[in-house]
Amino acid sequence: MSKADNMLSILWLLRSGRRMTAQQLADELEIHIRTVYRCIDSLCASGVPIIAEAGHHGGYRIMDHFSKAPLLFNQDEQKALMHASIFARETGYPFTEDLNRAMKKLKQYTTQDQQERMDQHAEGLAVIHHPPDSKQIIFLQTLEEALSQKVSVDLTYRKERDTESVTRRFDPYGIVYWKGSWYTVGFCHLRKALRSFRADRIVAVNRTDEVFERPADFSAKEYLLSSLLPGSKADESLVTVRIQGHEHALDELCKHWLFGHTLAQRMAGEAVFELGADSFLSYVPYFLLPYGRAIRIVEPTALIRKMVEVSLEMAAHYQQLLPSPAADVE
Repeated sequence: MSKADNMLSILWLLRSGRRMTAQQLADELEIHIRTVYRCIDSLCASGVPIIAEAGHHGGYRIMDHFSKAPLLFNQDEQKALMHASIFARETGYPFTEDLNRAMKKLKQYTTQDQQERMDQHAEGLAVIHHPPDSKQIIFLQTLEEALSQKVSVDLTYRKERDTESVTRRFDPYGIVYWKGSWYTVGFCHLRKALRSFRADRIVAVNRTDEVFERPADFSAKEYLLSSLLPGSKADESLVTVRIQGHEHALDELCKHWLFGHTLAQRMAGEAVFELGADSFLSYVPYFLLPYGRAIRIVEPTALIRKMVEVSLEMAAHYQQLLPSPAADVE
């Protein structure tokens, strides 16, 4: 690292409130102890109030009243933060305004050249996503604050095909972004069980005075995947689906949200999946149709029969849409 990077790293370590010796700083940053002394001298010369205390428990520290300036980052870290902020904003991150203020602070403490480089990196990255709904953002903010404070909420929710909404007491355990949608996962007092709810179907969220305890080691991500993935590994009965085909087609298939989570084995020209017996004939045929003749189902035979059935149904559907020969003549 350059001397400037070393100085900033030492400054950050000391601003954490720890008292550190020169050797501890050198070990932490993997630099020579003489480099630490030179950087400390330069920081002191620039006005940073670093105090050196002798003795067994001595070391360097920064005076408590030292002004708290924003964190300083190197070029690659600035680029990463810029890109991360773009991803967050475009996916409907509920605290976008706070994020924008943080990025403005970051830009205030950069040179003109650094600012230009950050703008260039920002121009080169784009995220295609539908614009977030303002009400959904407010709901997510309320849920995030409630889960961090372990406070229950009254959540009003309407399912996709329902005309009426239902209000329930809900303990939010986590918020998950998956496949273009935000979800909240927690304990539903109405159903007396864990449930997940899509944020865009929430009608209202109101905090209560009731508190809850979040289960230890609970993963909202794992629960959501297990509840949404048809034929997940949690199923008691699994069916082996063996597919052969072109490598690029199999690679794309393994990236699919369902097949990627049920992949059991990947070999040259072949992929093996373990899918739930109750669901693989319902979902899988429609997911495989777009791959056409680039793939070939080896087993099970039941899936091959289902593919034939679905293909014939699709052909009949579009055959009906064709104009009659008389209409073609006209």
